[in-house]
Amino acid sequence: MIKDCPHELVILGETILPGEERTINFNMAKLYTSSVVEVPVIINRSKEPGPLVFITGGIHGDEVNGVEVVRQVLVKNIHKPKRGTIMCMPILNIFGFLNGEREFPDGRDLNRMFPGTAAGSLASRFAHKLVTQMLGDVSLCLDFHTGGAQRFNAAQIRVDPSDTDSLTLARKFGAPFTIYSKVIKKSYRGTAAVRGIPYLLFEGGKSLNSDKEITLQGLSGVCHVLDHLGMLHPQDRDCMRDQPTILVEKTRWMRASYSGLFHPKVPIGRWVDRNEYIATITDPFGKFRHKVRSKNAGWLICINESPLVHQGDAIFHISTQTSEPSEAEDSE
Repeated sequence: MIKDCPHELVILGETILPGEERTINFNMAKLYTSSVVEVPVIINRSKEPGPLVFITGGIHGDEVNGVEVVRQVLVKNIHKPKRGTIMCMPILNIFGFLNGEREFPDGRDLNRMFPGTAAGSLASRFAHKLVTQMLGDVSLCLDFHTGGAQRFNAAQIRVDPSDTDSLTLARKFGAPFTIYSKVIKKSYRGTAAVRGIPYLLFEGGKSLNSDKEITLQGLSGVCHVLDHLGMLHPQDRDCMRDQPTILVEKTRWMRASYSGLFHPKVPIGRWVDRNEYIATITDPFGKFRHKVRSKNAGWLICINESPLVHQGDAIFHISTQTSEPSEAEDSE
């Protein structure tokens, strides 16, 4: 059940009433130079009551494509709801974003620091402030990620199948793939689950890269969910794509048997057959050429696009079955 936002919404100590638009700066810490670092939180409330949808990107500073999805929501005015409230925070990890790095300056992964503590590390303090001052009245979280390092993820939603509200919304989102995955302890998603807040985690593309197709998939999903909740204006339906989502229960990583130059031969999102030739690994001197063949049939949901791999590196992420699932490997 998606709850409605209260009449008087308090975010970061400020009250925002129905019909108001507000940008509030999330102040956390200063740079070494004493320059203040502020993260804008953009809040738009309709006069008509409804849910509070919190749309976020950049929890890892190098996940630029997630930031771009939220930016598109803003630039196309989709964040101005027909009813209810939409709150956008395009960049959660502003420190990592400035440095092009995944982690916070303290070396910690923000998505492993929730719910945080007021007296902990910088990442822990940030998580604590986000949870205690922003999540209290949130009805739904839409969080946008990308693949780590050079791993390119097909557009996908990751969701816990036991969370019926999130599962219903995942189907409405309509990403090419819906992957059932465990909730990771101390993650943003895990904290939302403890607080009973439905949460959709979108993965698509790779770090330090912006991919137009992935962005359009994410934007379409936002519009589908908002339309389902009665929050989308009719003119914004142009961003919606109608496509079925493929449900994935379990996945496996294929790892490189040899070190060398890596040459994928198949595109992301394609079905591959067992023993299909999908890549080669070569050496720089023209002496060695190894054919990589799929160990099972399935959907190709992630490709390592690094041109160089070591033995044991993850190179392909492939589904192992696509019936109604229970859980899948998660690497958010």
